[in-house]
Amino acid sequence: MRRNDRPGRRPLPPLDSARLERLALRYVERFATTRGKLAVYLARKVRERGWEGEAADPVAIAERFAELGYVNDRIYAESKASAMARRGLGARRVNDALRHAGVQEGDTAEITPQIAERTNETALAFARKRRIGPFAEVQADRAMITKHVAAMVRAGHSPDLAWKIARMEPGESVEPLLDAD
Repeated sequence: MRRNDRPGRRPLPPLDSARLERLALRYVERFATTRGKLAVYLARKVRERGWEGEAADPVAIAERFAELGYVNDRIYAESKASAMARRGLGARRVNDALRHAGVQEGDTAEITPQIAERTNETALAFARKRRIGPFAEVQADRAMITKHVAAMVRAGHSPDLAWKIARMEPGESVEPLLDAD
């Protein structure tokens, strides 16, 4: 049940340009966001509360906020990619998350080389966290290796790299993989 639909509560007034702009300001001060996410949020608010006055253009507000520097897709993409890399997620997952957040291709293309440089490092971070391959306590059997590879692929790593790491012996040195970066 939406906030407007609750019995016993006064319905919220329909939005106008000033109210929509205030909502946008509150949203960008609370959350790191992109132009795309801001426009979707504003369009949802217009749908939920209705509109009063001239036609609303959430995309124009999001673009104006980007021009003013309140929203910066490139900085958002860099910080999101960095956070996901620290969690051990691979390039495919990072790119999917950025696309889902509405980051434009141009902004994503600028940070793609940075993501590619850390491929082995992020895969090893994921393996360390999940105790896969060289970070396992005991050598895994074929079925467990297959499950480990599947987990790494779901995390956005390439199947070749996932197999290489999952087949490593417990305690084996990871230096050759780090040197390949």
